[in-house]
Amino acid sequence: MTTRDTARDTVLGRVHDALGLAPRSPVAVPRDYRRGRTLPDDERLGLFTDRLVDYQAQVHTCTSAETPATLASVLTRLSASRVGFPAGLDPAWLVDWHGEAVEDRADVPAPDLSALDAVVTASAAGCAETGTIFLDGSADQGRRALTLVPDAHVCVVDLSQVAVGVPEALARLVPERPTTLISGPSATSDIELERVEGVHGPRTLIVVVRTDA
Repeated sequence: MTTRDTARDTVLGRVHDALGLAPRSPVAVPRDYRRGRTLPDDERLGLFTDRLVDYQAQVHTCTSAETPATLASVLTRLSASRVGFPAGLDPAWLVDWHGEAVEDRADVPAPDLSALDAVVTASAAGCAETGTIFLDGSADQGRRALTLVPDAHVCVVDLSQVAVGVPEALARLVPERPTTLISGPSATSDIELERVEGVHGPRTLIVVVRTDA
C-alpha cells in the first residue's frame, strides 16, 4: 500500500465515521420560491434585453415573419460564410442567407466544429431578471458541443418563452433533459480582473427575440 492510498483510506474512513454519526432522518429543504410573477410583454422584453446587453450580448428584435431576413442580416454582419445548424431547426429561417449552411450530425467530432464561423439555434426558455437563455438539447437546439465550439452563437428566443424569474423559467423546462444556461458570451476575469472573452465558449452571442412568437 502506498502513502497516497493510506492517506485516501484515512480520509474516506473519517467521512464514513462522520456519516455514521449524522442524523439519518431526512432534511426538508424549503422550496417556497416565488412563482407566478408576470410582466407585460414590453416590460419583460425591456428587462431581458437590458440584462443581455449588460452581459455584452447583441440583441435584435423581429417578428416571426422577419426571422429569415433578420438572421441573414446578422450573419452578413458577422462576415460568416459557413454556419452550422441543428437538424431540427426550421430550414425556412436560413432561406435569405446565401452562405454555406451545414447541418450538424452526432458523428462529427467536436474539434471539427471550430471550422464553422457561427451556429444558429433555437432555445427552450429565457429568464428576464437574469438575462439567461436555456437550451435543452431539443432537435432545434442541437448537442451541447455545437453551441460551445463555434466562436459565434446566434440564438433565436421567442418572447413567449421568456419568464420573469428563474423559478418561472425552470418550470418551463423538462427536468430530465440536459440543460445549458447562457448568460452572455463566454467570459471570465484574469488575475488583474480584466475581462477575458472566449474562454469556455463563443465570444460572440447574438440573440434574436421574436416578439410575436
